[in-house]
Amino acid sequence: MARVGYKRYEDATGELKEAYDALLSKSGNITNMKLVLGNSWTVYDAYIGWYRVWDKLVEVVGERAAIIFAHSISTTNGCILCSLFFIQDIKDLGENPADLVLDEKETLLVELGQTAVKNPNGVSDALISDLKKYFNDEELVVIVGFAGEMIMYNVFNSILDVDVDDRLLPIKGEFKPETWREKDK
Repeated sequence: MARVGYKRYEDATGELKEAYDALLSKSGNITNMKLVLGNSWTVYDAYIGWYRVWDKLVEVVGERAAIIFAHSISTTNGCILCSLFFIQDIKDLGENPADLVLDEKETLLVELGQTAVKNPNGVSDALISDLKKYFNDEELVVIVGFAGEMIMYNVFNSILDVDVDDRLLPIKGEFKPETWREKDK
């Protein structure tokens, strides 16, 4: 159970009600995370910027690579909620999340995502150089900016223990908790 209450649609007013209406018209639902964010319009408004960065990331790396990148960040960070969203997205692409075949670009993005979580100061010059084979400076800023936003979402959901959305419950067992922190102890 989430550590804070949900701001339900029927209790929303003003800008939050408009934001909820926009979500409902676009996707037909309001996720548990958005219902928790609804407790503070200021935070909701700041966090919703993730979608603009996501759209730009998809433009830069492609949808599949963006999903794989986001998944690598979320699973490395141990965020069950975000991980399950991206596991479902991978399945929606017709692929098995446990048996992905990655190209070199995707492999580099996964390495960046994992390192951004584990030790952002440990991102090597060699990794950046390899990424520059595929991406220019502006694109790298989008990629790294998205990594920061994804980590922010992971932290929010994990600290507040936001409930897994009902539509993701059937795949909850597919989440594999991170273990790298235990290895570093």
